[in-house]
Amino acid sequence: MKKLLSAMLALALLAGCSNSSSGGSSSGGSDTDGKIAIEFWLAQGNNVMDLVNEEIAKFNESQDKYVVTAVQQENYVKTFSNLQAAIAGKNAPDVVLLDTAPARQLFEKGALVPFDAFQAADADFNADDFYAVYADQGKYTDGTTFARPWYGTIQIAYYSVEAFEKAGVDPASIKSWQDLVAAGPKFKDAGYQYVWEPMGGDSKNLIDAAFANGAKVFSDDGKTVTINSPEWVEVWESFRGWIHDDGYMQTKWNGIDDWVYWYDTIDDVIEGRAAGYTGSPVDSVDFDFSVIRPLEQFGWKDNVSLPWAQALMLCMPAGGSEEEQQGAYEFIKFLTNPENQAAYTMLTTYPAANKKVTEVPEYQKFLEENPVAAVLLAQSEHAAIYPVDPTGGKILDELNIAAEKIEIEGVSAQEALDEAQANAQIALDEALGN
Repeated sequence: MKKLLSAMLALALLAGCSNSSSGGSSSGGSDTDGKIAIEFWLAQGNNVMDLVNEEIAKFNESQDKYVVTAVQQENYVKTFSNLQAAIAGKNAPDVVLLDTAPARQLFEKGALVPFDAFQAADADFNADDFYAVYADQGKYTDGTTFARPWYGTIQIAYYSVEAFEKAGVDPASIKSWQDLVAAGPKFKDAGYQYVWEPMGGDSKNLIDAAFANGAKVFSDDGKTVTINSPEWVEVWESFRGWIHDDGYMQTKWNGIDDWVYWYDTIDDVIEGRAAGYTGSPVDSVDFDFSVIRPLEQFGWKDNVSLPWAQALMLCMPAGGSEEEQQGAYEFIKFLTNPENQAAYTMLTTYPAANKKVTEVPEYQKFLEENPVAAVLLAQSEHAAIYPVDPTGGKILDELNIAAEKIEIEGVSAQEALDEAQANAQIALDEALGN
């Protein structure tokens, strides 16, 4: 588990340590030889930065007009705060990697350059090359593209090969949570204490299952929080029962914000106490696939799974010259081409945003050797986007509180979600000025 710990800290957080207290450490020299300088800010672990610097070197060597340098940030939060300061000081980088929410926020303030004109002039650009679930997160309500996805992250299921064999359950037969629970007695008879362990720590796994049941966060007009609708309550109450009444599931989450619960969950599967769990793609860097194998997340009843997919976005801050903006676009185009997408996803295990990675020979071989990669590509075809939250995350905070009450304390889903909805509605009303 020590190996997994180091990998998780390096990749799941994807936050490289900065060598400078002034916002980041720069890679590459300052001599541009008369070329147009392009500065790229990103928060990535040091092993990922090695790859990024290799790709930057290839881009710089591939043409004579631009030279890119990278400035490694401490983490995504610091990236955003440093970027806001740089924008205010009219010294913003040309390219920056951001979470979707802050990227959208900056676009709304006019601080990002739209991609539309560049894409229209780019004969190589094809919107269908990118998974819609990631690309759509970089589009504004009017259809304007304010960011391009570099990669995604989405949770998947992991199962113990031995557990399913002992229980006589075919993994391919488990399409829904109901299928899994129906097989519960077989796993119990085979000596497993728990059938499944949804990863605790927040409400994400429960949200994923609710989305598969048609649950929505807001009403169609966006004025009402709907997180206590029957679609939510049915799913979350089912998990409460499976954990507290039936004993088919448990969560290692204890309300403490550390990584111990994550590793304890994985240990339960590896050491034979649980038949499987739901977790991150990064978990697989330490897995022996003859012991633990991946599956797409389970659907709800007859509905396919729709787990919440998140995208990390490449953005172009405003303020640069037309030539600098064109250079930023060309570099982003380079980073998101199939070959570089393949290299990134093979290193990190995070799913590529560009579908054409499957045409890269090295990635085709990788798919044969790494079953997680194939599962992630398939899962990316049917996933959900968590909606834009005008409250700045307060609704998700309420869902996390409700999930803790349900999973740890055994509070009924109706009670927990009613309270969450009431508090979330107050926050939404304030955000909308009602």
